[in-house]
Amino acid sequence: MKRFNNILYVLNTEKIDKSVLERVVTLAQNNQARLTVVSTLEPVTVGFGMPEGGPISVDLQAAMISAQTQKLETSVAPYQERVNIQTKLRVGTQFLEIIREVLDNGRDLVIKVPESMDWIDQLFGSEDLHLLRKCPCPVWLIKPAPQETYRRILAAVDVDDTHASEEQEIRDELNQQILELASSMALSGFAELHIVHAWEASGENILRGGLIYLPEERVTAFIEDERQKREAGLNRLIRKVNNKPGQDSFSYLKPQTHLIKGQPRKEIPALAKQIEADLIVMGTVARTGVPGFIIGNTAEAILGQIECSVLALKPRGFVSPVTVDK
Repeated sequence: MKRFNNILYVLNTEKIDKSVLERVVTLAQNNQARLTVVSTLEPVTVGFGMPEGGPISVDLQAAMISAQTQKLETSVAPYQERVNIQTKLRVGTQFLEIIREVLDNGRDLVIKVPESMDWIDQLFGSEDLHLLRKCPCPVWLIKPAPQETYRRILAAVDVDDTHASEEQEIRDELNQQILELASSMALSGFAELHIVHAWEASGENILRGGLIYLPEERVTAFIEDERQKREAGLNRLIRKVNNKPGQDSFSYLKPQTHLIKGQPRKEIPALAKQIEADLIVMGTVARTGVPGFIIGNTAEAILGQIECSVLALKPRGFVSPVTVDK
């Protein structure tokens, strides 16, 4: 079972969701992990007639810090008997301070409720997307829900094996991590586990468009050959995870596999909606060209369409563009 050791929960003290806080505390208990609850505060900016760093701005910032700290400590107080919760307040741009907190203290999971985006048809706001792109450790954006546990978890993997050897190794590792984490969460919550791989046959459009003539039966055979390769790759990945030490219970889940022909950016959100997934576990990286699972624009296109919680992982070797203040 995948375990976390050093969990960071980002708490909005103005809008506390007790069901999510309860879930975070339970996760820390089950993992015997350190739990730190952090809140962020924007710095006081210079206003009309208010010099930067002057006594008024300094006093105002200090008063805001004191009030926010009190809210933070009051919020976690009811849970302190169950797990030792450290609290921390950081001043600055939220996503930057969260990532710096991860870099400063070796956090291995960030949990956050998505920003409220009621005015547009999108679950994740700009701060959330910055975290998903740039945070070096897994980021779990939890959409508040009435049920305490997830019913269906969807793991999105990429078994395309046409990459250079070093990148292929990194992708394979990430795929395994996605399945291990998704299966661990499914087991802990008695949830259904679904595994999806969406694929396309490279060059099919050219063959279909008539730029290169091939008899229809050869085009069909070409596409079927690609489908079989992807199916074999998906089965190989599942066997590899199932045979790893400590993953004996993977087969107990009897995961449902979905091998779908089409663009990942369209098919993965559509499947998530169809099966009413509560959580998607997927890979994401900062930009196209960085080794990873679903890279760059594809990942962001998926994130822009889903309506459920997401747990996003980075590949080995990912380096955050955010730096630690000296």
